[in-house]
Amino acid sequence: MKAIVWTEYGPPDGLQLRDVEKPIPKDNEVLIRIYATTVTAGDCEARSLKFPLGLGFAFRLYVGIRKPERVTILGQELAGEIEAVGKDVTLFKEGDQVFAATGFGFGGYAEYTCLAEDPDMGVLATKPANMTHEEAATVPVGGLEALHFLRKGNIQSGTKVLINGAGGSIGTMAIQLAKYYGAEVTAVDSTGKLDMLRSTGADHVIDYTREDFTRSGETYDVILDVVGKSPYSQSIRSLSENGFDLLANPGLSHMVRGRWTSMTSSKSVVMGAASHKTADLLFLKELIESGKLKTVIDRRYPLEQMAEAHRYVETGYKKGNVVITVEHDSET
Repeated sequence: MKAIVWTEYGPPDGLQLRDVEKPIPKDNEVLIRIYATTVTAGDCEARSLKFPLGLGFAFRLYVGIRKPERVTILGQELAGEIEAVGKDVTLFKEGDQVFAATGFGFGGYAEYTCLAEDPDMGVLATKPANMTHEEAATVPVGGLEALHFLRKGNIQSGTKVLINGAGGSIGTMAIQLAKYYGAEVTAVDSTGKLDMLRSTGADHVIDYTREDFTRSGETYDVILDVVGKSPYSQSIRSLSENGFDLLANPGLSHMVRGRWTSMTSSKSVVMGAASHKTADLLFLKELIESGKLKTVIDRRYPLEQMAEAHRYVETGYKKGNVVITVEHDSET
């Protein structure tokens, strides 16, 4: 099968199209014929090891010290069709249309991958009936992360929510989920993304290149910081009493100061990656099928242009999601 093999840490040129052995599902696994995957900021961070202080070394220990060895195919989310099932699989059958998050197992940048029907890392479910494979592939990572953090913020009708870095895969989902819960949403990102943020449901938009939301005098009940670049002290001052600062991408300083803030004030700082649960992915599926949640796709690239797609994502200009389409020859 064709796959994009991750050959070295560093620039996108280390992602190379190669022929590799097609996987065979274990007894508790399904073999998925992948039709679409995505390039997330997390994929780019993994490829280049550009993590917050300390996490890059830990990731290298997990994947391989000198070069990627334990994981050689990146890609954290996908959509496709089940081609074969192991003998112990009961939840899925051949022909099921599915979407999935693969967690740190990765594996989406290929024509095929195997996943357990109830994965230890990631989550697998039948895809929304009203979405294409390309649309469905963009949902799991951004949707599950956004849902995880917004639930921590105790959002109710009238809650004032600000989302910093709202123009990416997590942010565009977070806008819609916050609106579903009844929040008044302010979305912060760059000039070229403002119209898209409005169309996604944001009540107010702020162009960070022209205005610093922490200096406006406004306060918010919940701040979801997707990018982790806001000045910490100013962000905390922009929270109302008993407010929540949700940090999806915290640096080491934010981790330390956040715990202290939570211990010594009425404000709560929440960090930590989302846990992947089937029930949460099915909840997102229900919202999609009822028309309450949609996806935003900026660009599509074929599998062989993976390196170019990574370069584009790293510019920071993407609106919503970048999708990789996976074509199959009749022999594969």
